[in-house]
Amino acid sequence: MDALDALLQPLDELTGWQEELYRDLHAHPELSMQEERTAGIVAQTLEENGFTVHRLGGGVVGVLENGAGPRVLVRADMDGLPVREETGLEYASTATQVDREGVEQPVMHACGHDVHVAAGLAAARLVARGREHWSGTYVALFQPGEETAEGARAMLEDGLAEVVGPVDVALAQHVLTDPVAGEVMVSAGPVLSTAQSVEITVHGKGSHGSMPHLGVDPVVLASSIVLRLQTLVAREIAPGDFGVVTVGSVQAGGSANVIPDSARLLVNVRAYSEGVREQLVEGIERIVRAECAASGSPREPELVHSARYPLTENDPAATARVREAFVGRFGEAAVHDMPPQTASEDFSLVPRELGVPSVYWGFGGFTAGREPVANHNPGFAPDVQPTLRTGAEALVAAAGAWLVG
Repeated sequence: MDALDALLQPLDELTGWQEELYRDLHAHPELSMQEERTAGIVAQTLEENGFTVHRLGGGVVGVLENGAGPRVLVRADMDGLPVREETGLEYASTATQVDREGVEQPVMHACGHDVHVAAGLAAARLVARGREHWSGTYVALFQPGEETAEGARAMLEDGLAEVVGPVDVALAQHVLTDPVAGEVMVSAGPVLSTAQSVEITVHGKGSHGSMPHLGVDPVVLASSIVLRLQTLVAREIAPGDFGVVTVGSVQAGGSANVIPDSARLLVNVRAYSEGVREQLVEGIERIVRAECAASGSPREPELVHSARYPLTENDPAATARVREAFVGRFGEAAVHDMPPQTASEDFSLVPRELGVPSVYWGFGGFTAGREPVANHNPGFAPDVQPTLRTGAEALVAAAGAWLVG
């Protein structure tokens, strides 16, 4: 038995605990930047296993030093979503939580962050229990607010770099609908898109619906913007480049016979390069201002930028190291290439700030023969096993590529 196998051997004994933890987390999700209960469970578990624990930026960092050697950071996210669960599970969430606007929301772990926490804590227990099989420092980072692109930045601003010290590599993973449960996928280069949201308010001049000539109609103005924005990808981005512009919300008025005095649009962009993202955002502003001028808008539009996600790009050398570890643990047939995903993450802010390479991979949550349900869907419910086991194994195997000599 090699050192990694010995390090992972106690996982069988942790199965019952890990499954119970997962079901508890699933039943008690918390909204972004409000993950107090979850953070408390994480901190207590890490402390009980000998980690030095720090609470910062709404998240938790556990540092386990075990002699000389590399320092590896392993990250899991903790937040749920404002989604009403429709899985029918015995442990389905019935939780509600007041958001930061004061609105009570249903809450669900519709993206699998409960899986990530359960896998991350199981991995932490394994490395704490098997210290004779590795050397170096294992940094377990549990991040809040991934769904709102706030958590990584909040932890960095609260002193994360000083707490963790220099590290050699940063690792993270996500449970996905593909590949099948028990398998993993990883590739070098861009694997998650960069993203940005823009809230746009355009102004008109209110009038009676029967007297449009006396007003400036912001509904027509907003409609023109929606249509023209589609040309950014169709006519301004090179055919070989990836870009998406989505208008997710258009709000204006409240009566059939009243022309309102403003309209609000919520726009989101995605790209596989920071340059394309910037081109799309600049194009949005240009089109909005031009359409306002063409409509005779009485006031300048207002554009508020938010939810800016960095590009998630895997370091080639570190990725090759992780892939070799995965093949050694799961077998060649269970390790796949990870095509670039259109979703986005704020994880890479951490390795960028720390100045270290990073690797981000996916692992399957649905067993063969079962119809997958997409992340963020009210019916999202990964199979408990082998999903939880694979998540823990992948974290330990990847970290072991540096720590197990």
